[in-house]
Amino acid sequence: MDHSPAITGQTHALGDFVAGLIFEALPAEVVAQAADVILDTLGCCIAAWEEDPDKGRIAEQLAATFHAAPSAGIWGSRGARTDAGLAALANGILANAADYDDTHKRALLHTGSVIVPVVLGLAEERKLTGRQVVTAIVAGYEVAVRVGMTVMPNHYRFWHSTATNGTFGAAAAAASALGLDADGATYALGFAGTQAAGLNTFFSFGDFTKSLHPGKAALNGIISARLAALGATSPPEMIEHEKGYARAYSETPDMEAPTRGLGTEWEIRQNGFKWFPSILASHAPIQATLDIVGKHDVNPAYIASIVNETYNTVKTHFSNKSVKTPMGARVSVPYCVAIAAIDRAVGQAQFGPGRVMDPAVQDLLARTETVADPELNKLYPDKFPARVTITLKDGRKLTETRYFPKGDPQDKLTPAEIEAKFLSNAAPRVGEAAAREIAALVRGLAAQADLTRLFTLLTG
Repeated sequence: MDHSPAITGQTHALGDFVAGLIFEALPAEVVAQAADVILDTLGCCIAAWEEDPDKGRIAEQLAATFHAAPSAGIWGSRGARTDAGLAALANGILANAADYDDTHKRALLHTGSVIVPVVLGLAEERKLTGRQVVTAIVAGYEVAVRVGMTVMPNHYRFWHSTATNGTFGAAAAAASALGLDADGATYALGFAGTQAAGLNTFFSFGDFTKSLHPGKAALNGIISARLAALGATSPPEMIEHEKGYARAYSETPDMEAPTRGLGTEWEIRQNGFKWFPSILASHAPIQATLDIVGKHDVNPAYIASIVNETYNTVKTHFSNKSVKTPMGARVSVPYCVAIAAIDRAVGQAQFGPGRVMDPAVQDLLARTETVADPELNKLYPDKFPARVTITLKDGRKLTETRYFPKGDPQDKLTPAEIEAKFLSNAAPRVGEAAAREIAALVRGLAAQADLTRLFTLLTG
């Protein structure tokens, strides 16, 4: 592709990285992590059909309204196919449907739900090899996270990082999958910047927009790369320009973040996998609560109140107590703490509509408070601290503190735990045998030249 004039700068450095990244340059642990990311994301997508069938229906029917040529499948749909971009839209919606998808904590970004649908959609359409898939996944991760760290944490005042910063990762992943050169990848990132959008308003309502965001980011990423492939141009300094993305989307941008450690420090390794199907900020307090009720055999009827002392963002973003929907419950840390205290478990069953509106649950939720603690706030985002105190009706106070949730890079899920999570997510929809075969194919992805069998199993 011949683009002119010659371009330089932070955005182009990312484009150059994307265009130049080859599988042989990836450390073994990065390749293994990419496979885990794919497996985890696929499990979340497939589980959505059982856990939130309305989202499955809407995602499939939305894609169908475009009447596009069937080049890629909608995972878990049992046969629905559409254009790769629309498949990425649908699969991105599904990946985040139960808020069980992976998170990079410094970028506060559900990276897999944005990038995996892009890469596998284009891989099916263009018949890419497993090595090409892994390379594009890593390219997307490294770009998304670095753009995220450029504008975070100030960015999160209003903007949903998965939607906004995720669009850059989706464009980078698509540029890699389409084999764009450095200028083309740079222009794809420019198109990503001008399309990046997605507000955090859903935290107050628990509505569909949260799940739309990764799907729309994925679609926008494919549009961005396709435009660049067709020869369209965009601002080549989209990130660093005085009127560009970083300054528009953050009051305190870190202008060195886009290229810091690029190609030597692999941010995909800092990815965390969720152990509970809820907002990541809820995981440390969930575990502290489970520790208390398990250790002291607490009867929920004897609980007077619960206080979760934690970092500021939990108080400002994730502490809604007017919870009426499953997604509203998943993004409410007080709800997650209350249900953990009552049920001594936090799984999909704890977010069913009937459980959410149970009077006993709502009563304890009303008596569960979030407090922003200045000392704990100093630990964020290196740690996700929570100090939970349950006060009993006889006046006793029981306290536990957690600094890292299970699944954090500091407390990693093992490959066996990631696979067990995938099987529990996928098997109810596709069957045990198919789920195990998908897991084996994904773990061996780098050795496969033909991915037809994988796509057949995913679509059903």
